[in-house]
Amino acid sequence: MTVTKCYYEVLGINRSADGSEVKRAYRRLAMKYHPDRNPGDSEAEQSFKECAEAYEILSDSQKRTIYDQYGHEGLRGRGHAAHDYNTMNVEDIFSMFNDILGGGGFGRGGGRTRQHRGFDLETDVEVTLEEVLTGTQRDVEFDRLAVCETCSGGGGKPGTSPKTCHTCQGQGKVAQAGLGGMFRMVSACPNCRGRGTVITEKCEDCKGRGRKAIHRQLSVKIPAGIHNGQAVRVAGEGEPPAPEVSQGGEGVPGDLHVVVRVKSDSRFERDGNHLIQVVPVAFTQLALGATVEVDSIDNSHELDIPSGTQTNDVFKIEGAGIPDLRTGKRGDLVIIVRLAVPNKLTEEQRKLLEEYAKTEHIPVHEGESSLWEKLKDAVTGGRSRYDEE
Repeated sequence: MTVTKCYYEVLGINRSADGSEVKRAYRRLAMKYHPDRNPGDSEAEQSFKECAEAYEILSDSQKRTIYDQYGHEGLRGRGHAAHDYNTMNVEDIFSMFNDILGGGGFGRGGGRTRQHRGFDLETDVEVTLEEVLTGTQRDVEFDRLAVCETCSGGGGKPGTSPKTCHTCQGQGKVAQAGLGGMFRMVSACPNCRGRGTVITEKCEDCKGRGRKAIHRQLSVKIPAGIHNGQAVRVAGEGEPPAPEVSQGGEGVPGDLHVVVRVKSDSRFERDGNHLIQVVPVAFTQLALGATVEVDSIDNSHELDIPSGTQTNDVFKIEGAGIPDLRTGKRGDLVIIVRLAVPNKLTEEQRKLLEEYAKTEHIPVHEGESSLWEKLKDAVTGGRSRYDEE
């Protein structure tokens, strides 16, 4: 039976999430519910399978469109239903999404010669737009698992050796008869979890797990030009593969992904490597022309506004934007000039504007007559029911 929960709720994302957000959410949850991190926890394994099914649908644009319009029934009715992950083992799921999960497959039962890779981790940092301009560094702290130094990841007490598993006779896998005895199903041995051996005397430091939690502090370089949501990868700072995957050895550790969040800046809106800024100007500056000073993120610039400029006209200051992440070439500062109408006028300003309006032959309200007075005159002939009789 396939998942009946909302796929977006399963991954904990909004319906507007893009492909990278879908991928990141799946990777994080798949590692959280990984069976090696939750041994014997059937609920965690079920959540692991639900995440895989949700990712299969939401990462496919065609399936996602159908699901958004018609839900689960729409997928089944159009032949686009997800795999039944309840009938699949976790090895098959890892083989399907190996690129997403960092290659941290199970590898139980032998036959594979590749070096197994551990789990990726993720953390967030926040930077300002000024720091995006120049690049910066951030100190990050996180907890992760590491190979136990006492037992070198084997899980056994130093000086002892693991014993051959009596359930699988050291094969790491067992065969069970299928329906009607017509075929056999081969799966990882439940007693030794695919290792072929069992630990009789456990390491006192790691309690036989072969892994210990450690606290890490790192200084991470954030390159200039990075965008909001992009990640800096720190190789080898993830977790090692589980002992049964690497047969007790360390294998290749995963990576740490430092996701960068860029704080919003009220002065600018970012568009790729360009910065957009709205600059308020007076009517006289637009009409007569002027030279105004505008601030980019790191400097001041003089902007020449020609006479007759209209509100919302666009100007550009080249090379005053954000550097490109790869080439280092800076984008532009895009200036939108916008008419700023004063809230109050002096008596002299009002008279001058009224005289100017006469030259344009356009109607304006002269004097300080209030809106209430105008309404009263128009509706009641100057008399209100609140006036004294």
